[in-house]
Amino acid sequence: MKSLFEELGGTYYQKGDYFLPDLSLPETAPVGIWGQRRRHYLKTQQGPLYNALLLSGKLNDHLVEVDAQAEAMFFQLVEQLAEQEEITEQRKAENQMAWVKRMNNVRNQVEELIYNELIYD
Repeated sequence: MKSLFEELGGTYYQKGDYFLPDLSLPETAPVGIWGQRRRHYLKTQQGPLYNALLLSGKLNDHLVEVDAQAEAMFFQLVEQLAEQEEITEQRKAENQMAWVKRMNNVRNQVEELIYNELIYD
């Protein structure tokens, strides 16, 4: 006859009079700022989707993927818009405060685009 532990499978450790299962979480990749923003949006605005991803074990992979896409999109679009707006190092040397203002404007435009395309999708 099999013992209860053999039927349940897995490994256990004894804590006082009790046998507790050895549980461990799988190692996950770190989630960057865009993934954290996506998590916040899902948790506060899309509860059922958040719970489905969480319970299926796919939430972290989804957040890492969104983060990677957003990061790549951010740098590519900032570079393209800065070139299009003619925001160059020469202009930075000529008038640093105006350059910062224009670059911040470009960054804000790109952030808004990423929120609409990836975070709030």
